[in-house]
Amino acid sequence: MRAELAELHLTYAEFEVLGALRRAGGPYRLKPTELSRALLLTSGGTSNVLQRLTKEGYVEREADPDDARSRWVRLTPEGLRAAEAGLEVTGRAHREVMAGVPEETMRRAADALREVLLIVGRRRVR
Repeated sequence: MRAELAELHLTYAEFEVLGALRRAGGPYRLKPTELSRALLLTSGGTSNVLQRLTKEGYVEREADPDDARSRWVRLTPEGLRAAEAGLEVTGRAHREVMAGVPEETMRRAADALREVLLIVGRRRVR
């Protein structure tokens, strides 16, 4: 999958940030701390990725009118196109990897993973 993203001139971390902003829905923006938390990146790692994405024109940083100390990271139209292209190539890569795995096996695996995530999620809430 990394090779497919490299063809788009994206690292996996950059693709993850673009994807998180896309999933946020219009106006496709989040705070850097929200990105770090959602993607399990350090603040320094997030900052480095955002610098590269800003340089490429995929994201813009804008002031938060409600908090002068805070900034938003917003997906640009070019960034949205890059996120969509990344989803296309990663989706294709996932389908190739999973080709030949019986549907029933996939369903059982998804059910088991869902159960694990629910248990872990309950522990985090405590």
